[in-house]
Amino acid sequence: MRYAMTMDIKKCVGCSDCVVACQTENNVPLGFCRDWIVENVDGTYPNLELEIRSERCNHCDNTPCVRTCPTGASHVIEGGIVKVTHSECIGCGACIQACPYDARYFHPDGYVDKCTFCDHRVAKGQDTACVSVCPTKSLAFGDLDDPNSPVSILLRERKWKVNAPEAGTKPQVYFLI
Repeated sequence: MRYAMTMDIKKCVGCSDCVVACQTENNVPLGFCRDWIVENVDGTYPNLELEIRSERCNHCDNTPCVRTCPTGASHVIEGGIVKVTHSECIGCGACIQACPYDARYFHPDGYVDKCTFCDHRVAKGQDTACVSVCPTKSLAFGDLDDPNSPVSILLRERKWKVNAPEAGTKPQVYFLI
């Protein structure tokens, strides 16, 4: 089992429903977030292209954040989900510096926090909070080892890219183009 997420940049309208759903589901403190919206404008006027993306921890196969954690608080659980055990985190920030996606933040309670692919929901057979509320259905989640999962089907049928492939982290968040 290898969990992954796809994000369709042709469908996302930047509404931030995913951000609010995540904050609510995971009791993220005001002013902080585990996922966020990125808008990139490319080209030269008048030939501009706008790309809107919902970004989060990429739950990489090659995890620099886990390797740099001195206490083992950052670790990988079943399905390839990268987690932080808050009670073991000393807040040193090594994992924040190691992450090429800026996907971690210092929680006001003194530990590092990040997206968990809503592992508590996934364990119950539910979608992640962000996927469950997306009004344009631009987000999908599933098991890459299951050829019939939504992400497996989308990755077979569509062109895609990942953020910072040169980092060598083998991210498990794919952007459909």
